[in-house]
Amino acid sequence: MKQKEKVRLFVIVLLLLLLLVLVGKTVATIYALHFPRDAQGSSKEQNSLVRIGFSLGTLKEERWLRDRDIVMAKVQEMGGEIIVLNANNSDRDQLAQVNYLLEQKIDVLILVPNDLHKAAAAVELAKKQGVKVISYDRLVFNADVDLYISFDNEKVGEFMASAVLQEVPQGNILIINGATSDHNTTQIKTGYDRVLSESIAAGRIKIIDEQWAPNWMKEYAFSIADQFLQQNKQIDAVICGNDSLAEGVIEALSQHRLAGQAVVTGQDADLAACQRVVEGTQLMTVYKPIEKLADAAARVAIQLARGEEPCPVSRKIHNGFKDVPFYVLEPVAVYKENMDDTIIRDRFHLVDEVYINMP
Repeated sequence: MKQKEKVRLFVIVLLLLLLLVLVGKTVATIYALHFPRDAQGSSKEQNSLVRIGFSLGTLKEERWLRDRDIVMAKVQEMGGEIIVLNANNSDRDQLAQVNYLLEQKIDVLILVPNDLHKAAAAVELAKKQGVKVISYDRLVFNADVDLYISFDNEKVGEFMASAVLQEVPQGNILIINGATSDHNTTQIKTGYDRVLSESIAAGRIKIIDEQWAPNWMKEYAFSIADQFLQQNKQIDAVICGNDSLAEGVIEALSQHRLAGQAVVTGQDADLAACQRVVEGTQLMTVYKPIEKLADAAARVAIQLARGEEPCPVSRKIHNGFKDVPFYVLEPVAVYKENMDDTIIRDRFHLVDEVYINMP
């Protein structure tokens, strides 16, 4: 090989080596800018990545599927990880699942208790490991929860009772509440009792029966309504704990060719319920803007996980253990007349879905 060719090859190799060094330094600089390291050598992005556990007592009702999906999306949008588990109405499974979530080193637990009392054991497990707990839409009793976030459930009951009295100032009312294991049913009852008390005392309204449906089973609501109808007892209105129970009652009324004749109320604004409202077989439902609830829960969970102080909450509720900060959202009464201005406007359901059975 000639001397000139050797020099040329040497220069090329040297330039290539220099280029590799420069590229390496550039990559290292870019990585350092985006993922700066702390004194221990771990990236700050890894340190700031929080993990949220979300334990739901059930996914049976349509609304809980919506809660799950929105909370998941919001947490991920805010840069966190989330693990979601469903206890399928089993207290034992929920406790085991919370234990599993804690083993995954979650920073915050969002808990929808299957049972308001039994879920206290799950909260105790979390607190022993220094994990903060948000009681989501259902309050856990006798437990050291950090925040309760829900709607004004007493107002939900007031909306239902006011709707009934507007249509049935005198008559027989059947009440089918949700599960006794859910404190929301007690709050809803407080609301409708407050509105109905005067009419009951005056004899204008008679409560022919008041029942609590185990696990919010619509089959139970169907059975109760069907028993009265088979006995030819007059039912002028039915206050139902949610739209699923209302569906069971309306199925019973339909079998006796009375659908639309008795006033029926519910809550949650399930799609089928909204369809029944515009069709006339259900008077009203109570819309609870779940996106606002889920967004607030996800935001507070991320703040708590990062050691930040969430916005102060002025209202509190006593759960038998302490006065728990209560983040309250407002429900909305929905009738046929304001369906478009509430459910449709918020795109909670689409117009074609709600009016699918209408000409």
